[in-house]
Amino acid sequence: MNQNLALNMRPTNLDQIVGQSHLVGPGKVLRRMVEAGKLFSMILYGPPGIGKTSIASALAGSTGQVFRTFNATTDTKQRMKEIAEEARFSGSLVLLLDEIHRLNKDKQDFFLPLLESGQLTIIGATTENPFYSINPAIRSRLQIFELKPLTTDEMKAGIQAALQDPNRGFDFPVQLTSEALTFLSQASNGDLRAAYNTLELAALSTPKNEEGQVHLDLNILKECLQSSHLTLDKDGDGHYDLLSALQKSIRGSDVDASLHYGARLIKGGDLDSLARRLTVIAYEDIGLANPQAQIHTVTGLEAAKRIGLPEARIIIANIIVDLALSPKSNSAYAAMNQALADLENFGSLPIPDHLRSGTHAGNKQQPYLYPHDYPDKWVDQDYLPNSLKNRHYFQPNLTGRYEQALAARKDWIDKAKAKT
Repeated sequence: MNQNLALNMRPTNLDQIVGQSHLVGPGKVLRRMVEAGKLFSMILYGPPGIGKTSIASALAGSTGQVFRTFNATTDTKQRMKEIAEEARFSGSLVLLLDEIHRLNKDKQDFFLPLLESGQLTIIGATTENPFYSINPAIRSRLQIFELKPLTTDEMKAGIQAALQDPNRGFDFPVQLTSEALTFLSQASNGDLRAAYNTLELAALSTPKNEEGQVHLDLNILKECLQSSHLTLDKDGDGHYDLLSALQKSIRGSDVDASLHYGARLIKGGDLDSLARRLTVIAYEDIGLANPQAQIHTVTGLEAAKRIGLPEARIIIANIIVDLALSPKSNSAYAAMNQALADLENFGSLPIPDHLRSGTHAGNKQQPYLYPHDYPDKWVDQDYLPNSLKNRHYFQPNLTGRYEQALAARKDWIDKAKAKT
């Protein structure tokens, strides 16, 4: 191989693309573009190594257009001028604009006239969600397509293509055991480029046998993939998807799934965002059903931050198990949402006179009554603004003993009010 395996395996037509059948399959939008001989500028977004550059290269190759690349972060204005000149000379050029979400205003102003003239077809590639990260002036001129993470079967197909294609793959026989193939397909975490890099390292560092073949087993692949590709971009969609999956698993009381997603976040090394999410879960989803879990979570996370990873995983494991198996209640969270909704609807209503600061005596018509002076530390009087007098925000759940006690107290107060 004159280049590395990942570059060699880059597709030159849509049929060589691994996965993304929702875009490149028969009758799908990108294939229809190619069949019509007309490419539109677009943004491709999704996790690393799943085919953004490959699709851009294949689209250019399928339509016979000149293909160039530009990185919005590292490439210079001189490189932009060279691309613009080539686009004018050739009449049309497909440009892969990598990290398009980092394109500054100066570079945007340069590319936009070329884009609108039709001399340049931009295929932007990004791991960020373009609806949040890309300037609307650019976004409005481009079609947006989301790429899906590669499945294990798709990863296997891509790896086997490298083993079986003598023109794009290895120029010597490479055999991979089924266990090694499964491991590489799964441990690469859907990143086909990473899988190719690991496979190439394993093949080139393993001596050939007497027949001139390289035989790769599970142990060799594990040695070449010392750390599985689970490191996360803490600002990317995938990271927030993991945090969401963790919260929903804890909310659903699935302790095994909770530990799984917790482990993936620990592997990513972003202890701060994991701690924030676990704190939110403790108060939003466990809530009043088990207030002790909130205390355990906060104190445990303080200790975890002090000792840091990898030892912090021990404390986090305790927290995740505790939260997942705790009784659940979102009654306080729901009550606050209802109160905020009324605030939006009614605005800041006047506070009753007898509750205002410095007027404990109230007025002669309605003095403030001090509850501690009454039996059971309660006395019937109005607290809400008049327009909300009959509002009831808090609806207790009865999943935990503490909230059962709160519900009993609320029931007592409601009955006492009814008697007055």
